[in-house]
Amino acid sequence: MELKGKVAILTGAGPNINAGIARGLGLAGAEVVCLDLREDYLDACTRWLRGLGVSAEGLTCDVTAESEVDAAVASVVARHGRVDVLVNAAGLHRAQGVLAGDLATFRLHLDTILVGAYLTTRAVARTMVAKSTSGSIINLLSTEAHQGNPLSVGYGSAKSGLWGLTRATAMELAEHGIRVNSLTPTGTDPADGFRRAQEWGVEWGLSSSRADTPSTFTRGDMGVPLGHRPGPDDYADAVVFLASDRSKMITGTDLRVDGGVLARYWRWTPGGEG
Repeated sequence: MELKGKVAILTGAGPNINAGIARGLGLAGAEVVCLDLREDYLDACTRWLRGLGVSAEGLTCDVTAESEVDAAVASVVARHGRVDVLVNAAGLHRAQGVLAGDLATFRLHLDTILVGAYLTTRAVARTMVAKSTSGSIINLLSTEAHQGNPLSVGYGSAKSGLWGLTRATAMELAEHGIRVNSLTPTGTDPADGFRRAQEWGVEWGLSSSRADTPSTFTRGDMGVPLGHRPGPDDYADAVVFLASDRSKMITGTDLRVDGGVLARYWRWTPGGEG
């Protein structure tokens, strides 16, 4: 219960990665507040968490809307008195290259992933400073923040920008005792997400760009040096670590929970044909 007594805001309440992180925070003792646009996700996620004995609530919020973000954070502070942890995990993925792409889709990625994280970070950091809270802010990146994917210019650009936001805010907020780090997941085993979506009675699925993988791309667990893709619980353990006092001297750092994919030599494809 290393997060007991802490209040954690998590943006995004989907049944896959975000649900795993929410459960991890809650089982570590945190009071979890999920923000999401989808009320079906919020209702299902909070019911599920409470069934596990987790203190949880959901607030409908568009993270791209300044007024909604500020109001949501103010509501959390009014109810709980403080915010100790923020996990910026809201996101989306739409297939888009630069040649056939459109500006609206590109901006949608930037607004949801990058601008959303900026707005929530700003609102939470302001209340942390005002209340002298030595908090932890964690931004969810992707291996696409570090490597180029030809099908994913909007998503990759937004996640790369989020890595820059992590470092800049970590330096600015260090004097206030607020730590800012990022977590890099990779292609995630979707089994937990599909199972939870069915259990919750909500629609969830992989984006078309990943479901219709080109023949030039690896599939499944191919390319993962440790032999299989991480699951949401693997990310949850890392988030709890970054949110806890065990990481009290860590800021401006990216923690990669990727099975080794970013470290491998590009010619070597574990699980592929020789």
